[in-house]
Amino acid sequence: MSAAPSESGTPPLVLLVEDELPLVRFIEASLTSAGYRVLHAASGAQATRMATQYVPDLVLLDLGLPDVDGLTVLATLRVWFRGPILIVSARGQERRKVEALDAGADDYVTKPFGIPELLARIRVALRHVAREATRAACTVLENGPLRIDLEARRVTCAGREVHLTPIEFKLLLTLARHVGKVVTQRQLLEDVWGPRSTEETQYLRVYMTHLRRKLDPGPSGPRLFSTEAGVGYRLESIEDTGA
Repeated sequence: MSAAPSESGTPPLVLLVEDELPLVRFIEASLTSAGYRVLHAASGAQATRMATQYVPDLVLLDLGLPDVDGLTVLATLRVWFRGPILIVSARGQERRKVEALDAGADDYVTKPFGIPELLARIRVALRHVAREATRAACTVLENGPLRIDLEARRVTCAGREVHLTPIEFKLLLTLARHVGKVVTQRQLLEDVWGPRSTEETQYLRVYMTHLRRKLDPGPSGPRLFSTEAGVGYRLESIEDTGA
């Protein structure tokens, strides 16, 4: 699947921030063949300069850089950059992933990863940005079989009305406003229960179980929710599932 053009009509520009050259060559070749333009930065300082100069559509950021921590680069970019930032991290770095997502990253891929997964995450992130302004003004959110009427506080799934408690509705709405993106446990607890509840992860597990029981269609339909172990939860973008 080829990359969709950016607002200017040109292929999306990806800034790849990575210092492992074999991986850089592999990702550059894969993204280029998929229709993306690619810039490469091998350090945090170079990434900051190039992002300011070229303003990419998306940043693919490794956390392990030779000169500065990737989280520092993320914080520097998030002061002004509103495009998606995808984190590349090593397996077993759940704490670092959570820190990055809480600091403003949009998603992450874990090394080693497959190119189809990476391309799917990039497509979802770019589409999410394109829809955000429209979604903010919408009173109805739709995702596959799921429909949320904000004004009526009414939820239907595959045409069937589903009765949710106020907490369940708020939790679902928080995930729906970030459809296709992982939302950390801390973010969900703070948004739904308030800043004093960020350690009460048992609440979240219980209510996510309730949402799954009420909304996931089972083996006959697409899976709506996924768990990112040790990180958080994601409302899957149904049209992107299997992309």
